[in-house]
Amino acid sequence: MKETSGFLDRPDGGRLAYRRLDGAGPTLVWLGGFNSDMTGTKAQALADWAAGSGHACIRFDYFGHGASSGAFADGTITRWREDALAVIDELTEGPLVLVGSSMGGWIACLTALARPERIAGMVLIAPAPDFTERLMKPELSPKALAQIGEAGVWMRPSEYGEPYPITRTLLEDGARWSILPGPIGIAGPVRILQGGADPDVPWRHALELANGLETEDLVFILIKDGDHRLSRPQDLARLLGAVEELVSSARIAANPSR
Repeated sequence: MKETSGFLDRPDGGRLAYRRLDGAGPTLVWLGGFNSDMTGTKAQALADWAAGSGHACIRFDYFGHGASSGAFADGTITRWREDALAVIDELTEGPLVLVGSSMGGWIACLTALARPERIAGMVLIAPAPDFTERLMKPELSPKALAQIGEAGVWMRPSEYGEPYPITRTLLEDGARWSILPGPIGIAGPVRILQGGADPDVPWRHALELANGLETEDLVFILIKDGDHRLSRPQDLARLLGAVEELVSSARIAANPSR
């Protein structure tokens, strides 16, 4: 199977870059993290697994990320949620398994709440719901908060690359989409993989999400020595195992007589 690339045009003139594999359902939808793109290790591993097993898969870059148009500093949770909904509404059919990493875990939950009839399951890696209010804002120094208040933006250093902007608009908008502590009305199967040594998303934060989700079909996997990325070979194996489980369950549910 060959992956095709393209751009999804948005009503405001923006363009979302995507890569898509046609194949059997349910379609896997990769939802990346804050300031990441669709070419990362986990996204590539998911696409490779889909290609090898004949399953449909789509990955994309949010507005202001990767190969998509727009300035990262102009992005918000509202915009990135709309991007995810546009991709699944216009580029996919049938049931979906959402695979969300970090911020993508939050976007996955918001997407599932908006399109519950489409969601066959979710696999969440170090999910960071409400991260703007719960994780990011409390870590900001008085100097950073003052700069955000005065200039509307502060450049945050990153151990993963160049400093990136944190805007007042992002923080204010993120607070509007809070889903913790729940209840969160998602009923389908959910698998959560969380590193115990994650410096960005504490495992207790991911556990709070697990407790807030209404589904009874939830497995929380704590990888004690795992970091935030969870991109080691053993971590990728756990991720793909969870994806395979939910894909198989969805196919059985769709064809109960088989």
